[in-house]
Amino acid sequence: MILTASSFLEFLINQFEHTSWLEWIAVITGFICIYLAAKESIWNWPISLISVTAYGFLFFKEAMYGDMTLQLYFLFTGFYGWYFWLSKKTEANKPITLLTRKGWSIAIASIVILSLLLGWFMAKYTNSTVPYADGFCTSVSFIAQILLTRKVLQNWLLWVFADICYVPLFIYKHLNLSAILYFVLIAIAYKGYLDWKKTCHEQIN
Repeated sequence: MILTASSFLEFLINQFEHTSWLEWIAVITGFICIYLAAKESIWNWPISLISVTAYGFLFFKEAMYGDMTLQLYFLFTGFYGWYFWLSKKTEANKPITLLTRKGWSIAIASIVILSLLLGWFMAKYTNSTVPYADGFCTSVSFIAQILLTRKVLQNWLLWVFADICYVPLFIYKHLNLSAILYFVLIAIAYKGYLDWKKTCHEQIN
């Protein structure tokens, strides 16, 4: 079967027609908050609260319990990050920091351990169809969010990796709009890394 441009367009339209309003809200606000975070705008935090709330309900509906729990964590860190950035009155006053070699070791070890624990728990006690994939993506995002709230440069590298992992997971769960969003977020997260890296060098010099 040959996929023509018209048939592909028809496929996309059909996918969008079957996308729930909940996913639309989650995707649009998610895109906005990541863009604002890359620009070091403090407004990324209140927008993120809308996105994580919508995604929390969406993931519960799709039996993606690891990511559903992650949204509760994002909700908490959203308020914390908002306060942490606001505590210095402006985003510019909060310096970007770097993750040390020891910090990387702790982050990677934490992701591995948390992934195994979450995967095992969901495989044993829930009806999740993707327990270990869900657990792994959740774990990477968990650590990345901690680094983001503390304005650690390498949070963006973890987000790039997490976004890459989420694309096939969302496609498998038929969350096609979210898959498209996360594909775009790969580029935005990498751009955020480059922008923050430039700012970090300016702070040092």
